Amino acid sequence: MKQINSVTGPIEIDRLGKTLVHEHLRTRAESVAVQFPHLYDADEEYRLAMDQVTAVRDRGIKTIFDPSVMGLDRDVRFMKRVSEDSGVQIIAATGIYTFHYLPTRFKANDIDFMADQFVRDIEVGVQNSEIKAGFLKCATGNQGITPDVEKVIRAVARAHLRTGVPIMTHSVPEKENGLLQIQIFEEEGVDLSKVLIGHCGDTDHLDYLERLLEKGVYIGMDRYGLTSVISTEQRNATLLALIEKGYVNRMFLSQDYCCTSDLLKPESYKKSKYPDWSMTFLLDQVIPTLLAQGVTKEDIHILMTENVKSWLR
Repeated sequence: MKQINSVTGPIEIDRLGKTLVHEHLRTRAESVAVQFPHLYDADEEYRLAMDQVTAVRDRGIKTIFDPSVMGLDRDVRFMKRVSEDSGVQIIAATGIYTFHYLPTRFKANDIDFMADQFVRDIEVGVQNSEIKAGFLKCATGNQGITPDVEKVIRAVARAHLRTGVPIMTHSVPEKENGLLQIQIFEEEGVDLSKVLIGHCGDTDHLDYLERLLEKGVYIGMDRYGLTSVISTEQRNATLLALIEKGYVNRMFLSQDYCCTSDLLKPESYKKSKYPDWSMTFLLDQVIPTLLAQGVTKEDIHILMTENVKSWLR
């Protein structure tokens, strides 16, 4: 039976259960966190993460994928502590989150050197630990695919081909750059059924989303609660339309929630800017609304439990 690396060790994919595929226990500017650690309160960060993770655990969530990688101050030891203390299985990622440039160490070396580091995270361990990554992450922002971003995407593709672990991306649907990510993956020989194009719920342009889906990728309807981007009602309408078109088995639901984030401090500011945003919003508010609008319980089961297993197989 196939397994995936969690932060506490390998687990069988049939034991993943109900899953949130895109949530962040903590994100920080890693250069700031290293140089000015007094700006951060580790105890508060742990408390905020535990509050959210235990809340979704109590609502039936068994597994959380945390796509925090280099550029977001990934800390797998922090993830492991939260996982052990909450009982929720947490899957860590490897990759690089950048919209512009790479650090000089990666600029000075080739794509395969970068891919080697990702493979090491998956096969040996992250940050000189025995905690192994379970999936790959890359990102494209409003700037499009810069030369350095392209280098990351190709390195992620090559690490995938060497390890078999799936790929998740950050994309900007308004710029339709998920299609550009797919083009690079195709050039590198990636099986697109192992690719999840993230943040696709940020648009209601069905033509673009169907062009992605026709390529065979999964898409993330994964930012519920971020209503300044697009309303919950629009997100639901798009999801319903795609389910009606037969794509229920190619989508994921999540929230991209950040228990702590440098962009949204203090906590009171985050709550005022995004009052609905939390790890529980999807479970408490969105899913009941979707069921009332005609989505079936079986559809929800597929979106929250079955699709992640298919993505990993």
